[in-house]
Amino acid sequence: MHWNVIKRTAASLAPGIFIIGYVVGTGSVTTMSSAGASYGMSLTWTLALASLFTHLMIVGISRLTIVSGETLLRLFRLHFGVPVTVLMIVSLAATQLTSIIGVMAIVVDVLREWSRNALGVAIDPVGAAVFFTLLLLTLHWVGRHGFFLKVLASLVGVMGIAFFLTAGIVLPGPRELLEGFVPSIPAAGNPRLLIAGMVGTTMASVVLFTRSVLVKEEGWRARDLPLVTRDSAFSMTMLFFINAAIMACAAGTLHRQGMQIEAAIDMVKTLEPLAGGMATGGFVIGILAAGLSSLFPNYLLGPWMAADFLGLSRDMTRAAFRAMVLFASLFGLAVPVLGGKPVQIMIASQALSPVAMPLLALFVLILLNKKEVSGRRPPSPALNAGLGVTVLFSFYMCYIALSGFLGG
Repeated sequence: MHWNVIKRTAASLAPGIFIIGYVVGTGSVTTMSSAGASYGMSLTWTLALASLFTHLMIVGISRLTIVSGETLLRLFRLHFGVPVTVLMIVSLAATQLTSIIGVMAIVVDVLREWSRNALGVAIDPVGAAVFFTLLLLTLHWVGRHGFFLKVLASLVGVMGIAFFLTAGIVLPGPRELLEGFVPSIPAAGNPRLLIAGMVGTTMASVVLFTRSVLVKEEGWRARDLPLVTRDSAFSMTMLFFINAAIMACAAGTLHRQGMQIEAAIDMVKTLEPLAGGMATGGFVIGILAAGLSSLFPNYLLGPWMAADFLGLSRDMTRAAFRAMVLFASLFGLAVPVLGGKPVQIMIASQALSPVAMPLLALFVLILLNKKEVSGRRPPSPALNAGLGVTVLFSFYMCYIALSGFLGG
């Protein structure tokens, strides 16, 4: 009896654990470190609100999937038509491809700078990007990526623990921490793009879409609706503290020294109070693991959306699906081949996600209140109110992102 309860509880947390594993990666480390280095803990409010509204979106999307028995894209197609659904797919695909560009840029840049300092010879970014791309594609196509991803997840977990421990050493004072929860936009630099990037890496459209698919695959039913809130609250609380720890590490090291993150390797300094001379090697391993593990779901998003839209099984051996994965993977070569500043490109790629968020949030709210979708299980007034505020927040963040891209 007790064993069954434990197994059921562990299974109920699986979608939430997936979210943690996906979000805590290269994008979150880059954006949170840059925020802490540039502005201390003053942008904590952004992280707190993004975590809260992501929780509400997860609850709403999970509820939609459970009460209707359909995934999000299928519901969009049934109730809003093909053109609207295609628009959402294009928006999600844009965030997917830009994320691949940013992640690979950070991975190869960190590897190049580490090899230059440790080995005396800089590893060629193009060669490294081609190697990692071929490695991931090969593991995926031969179906041997399961164990590889578990190893990567373990390494990312170790890096996360390192950030927590370091944050405990360099944690800013209580006053600075509390002031960070008061919404304000710094005057220096381009904080709007960074704010949009922080929201984008937390309130990720890709994560919200895959949430619907995972909930359906878990086979959750109406009786499991209470688990949705618990599962989401667990994952979002953990995400908030992990991301806040990364920000605190940068605030307690780089910000105090008046340094900003110009290159990806600069983020190593955030772990030096804990690891000392070992920080560089540990960070390089962690960022490589985080980057490669987050590239996998980004490669697969296109086929997942196509299968969902067309009502097909997610058979990744289909020639068309493999071609889509190959096409997406090629975007990882953009920065190594064409050049650019990896940190700024990574932040910009995350900042693109809020541009697609307003329509997604609005459509979820509309679907939840459609009688033919929710039936006898309409959303509570509290959930409706929360999602209404989420829609407003999404439109505001879209404005912040666009003004950030325009340098406003």
